[in-house]
Amino acid sequence: MLEGMNKEPLRIGIACFPLIGGSGILATALGSELARRGHEVHFFSYARPVRLDTAEERLHFHLVELAHHPLFPCPDYTLPLAVKMAEVASTVSLDIIHAHYAVPNAMAAVLAAQMSGASPGIVTTLHGTDTNLLGQDPAYRMAIEYALDRSDAVTTVSKSLQEQTRETLKVSRDIEVIPNFFTPRPVSRSRETLRAELGVRDDEFLILHMSNMRSGKRIDLLLQTFAAMRTRDRTRLLILAGEPIQPYAEMIDRLGLKKQIIVRENEAAVEDFISAADAGLYTSDYESFGLSILETLYFGKPIVAFDVGGIPEVVGNNYPLYPFPDVTALAAALDKLVESPDLARSLGGQGRKHVTEKFSADIVVDRYETLYREVISKNRSGKALQS
Repeated sequence: MLEGMNKEPLRIGIACFPLIGGSGILATALGSELARRGHEVHFFSYARPVRLDTAEERLHFHLVELAHHPLFPCPDYTLPLAVKMAEVASTVSLDIIHAHYAVPNAMAAVLAAQMSGASPGIVTTLHGTDTNLLGQDPAYRMAIEYALDRSDAVTTVSKSLQEQTRETLKVSRDIEVIPNFFTPRPVSRSRETLRAELGVRDDEFLILHMSNMRSGKRIDLLLQTFAAMRTRDRTRLLILAGEPIQPYAEMIDRLGLKKQIIVRENEAAVEDFISAADAGLYTSDYESFGLSILETLYFGKPIVAFDVGGIPEVVGNNYPLYPFPDVTALAAALDKLVESPDLARSLGGQGRKHVTEKFSADIVVDRYETLYREVISKNRSGKALQS
């Protein structure tokens, strides 16, 4: 049966968070690639994902309004999300709902599948928060385990997260590792143009950091690393922030970095900024994958980061990483890049070769597409046996 489905266009629902962060970026890129392959893709979220272009063919966005009912003490999102997915699943006969995060997206998908006459298959992808944050909380752990148990397939973005999920949660089922990928859009501004817009001189070394600025990204260590550089007088730090940097304003002033740091918030065209940078700096205490690192390396820019979580899987076994939380080692590594353009080019080229070979859209989207068809085939076989 699977062979007969290989070219059949699918109707796929994707539930994700819309913010600048790895899960939302992956979900958006995945949906766009699937639509280009001829599938019909429906996004569900409380806001439009920042990189979603619904002008593309076969891409649809369904806004989920938060429910503010006087009966409840706080707004509800899970039930309105489930209802919206059930409505669309029934109307267009969704084959698959792909939930990025177990809570609330997979939980809502389980409810939607039960309410919907279409009974779509459910694929849940874990990105880290379900395991490393919510999975530690007794108020959420059982719900996460339930959502994973009721999913038709579960994936994680790295072996590191797969292992950590098994250690943290009661999950005995198969968990497949399907990594993130990156499909860059064309650069719209040249390196020279963007650096001029940012006020960065040609002879200055521009260090890039991209993140949602949440606690695990350890912006405190980012700033300490930059402050510890010997070559700081020749460098600038550009932060592409998914959330306001205001909580770190006092620390920036205290370290005397205000004139050397450039901040841009909620920028979608990351390709322009990566192209204008000379290296990337990432100081997370854990990364389930590290999509920003993948994006930086794709443009041939070297990265400096701690040896934590899934980062070694992204950069490759031979790429230098440093013990957490040794900011002195990170600063020294950056100094070497500033002082040796040949080293920077070599590490950037090594990283680019690895990520283009391992994390291309062709490879990764093929794997998701195959998984969807396997789930649909099993569901159809199960229904045939029941009848």
